[in-house]
Amino acid sequence: MKPVCTTELGEVAKLEVEFAKRGVKVLGLSVDPTDFHEGWIKDINETQNTTVNFPVIADHDQKVSKLYDMIHPQADDTVTVRSVFIIGPDKKIKLTITYPASTGRNFSEILRVIDSLQLTANYGVATPVNWKDGDDVVIAPAIQDPEELKAKFPKGYKVVRPYLRVTPQPNK
Repeated sequence: MKPVCTTELGEVAKLEVEFAKRGVKVLGLSVDPTDFHEGWIKDINETQNTTVNFPVIADHDQKVSKLYDMIHPQADDTVTVRSVFIIGPDKKIKLTITYPASTGRNFSEILRVIDSLQLTANYGVATPVNWKDGDDVVIAPAIQDPEELKAKFPKGYKVVRPYLRVTPQPNK
C-alpha cells in the first residue's frame, strides 16, 4: 500500500463537492494493477472516512506515467505516480506539479489554481502572488483601451505602474 497516496486519494474523495462546484472531473492514475485497486480503495474509504467515487486507472506497465514524466525523477520507478495535471476544457495542460513521494499534495493549492485558471480565462485578469479567491487581481497588459477598461472593470482599478494595474476580483 502507498500511505501518502492513500491520504491524498481520500482527500480528493472528501473534496468531491468542491471539484463539482468548479465543473472539474477527477481521475486517478496508479502504477498498480487493477486487482490491487479494489482492496486499496476499500482501505482508503475505511482509513480516510470517505467514499472514493472517481475512477482510478491502472497503469501497471507505466506507459502513461513514463510518457508524461509522472513519476518523480529522483524516485525509484516502482514508487508511485506523483504528478498532478490540470487540463482545461480545450484539452490542453494548464498546470503540472510533481511531488516527491514523501510529500503529500496540497489540495488547497490545487483548488486555488483551478479557481485562478477559471477566473483568468473568463475575465482578462491574472492573479498575483499568494492570491486567494476574493482578493484583488491584476489586469492583463493587453487591455489598454480606456473604454474597455471602464466596461470590464466597473469597480475601478489602481495603476501601480503602467504594466501593473490592480482591480477587485470581477466576479465577486
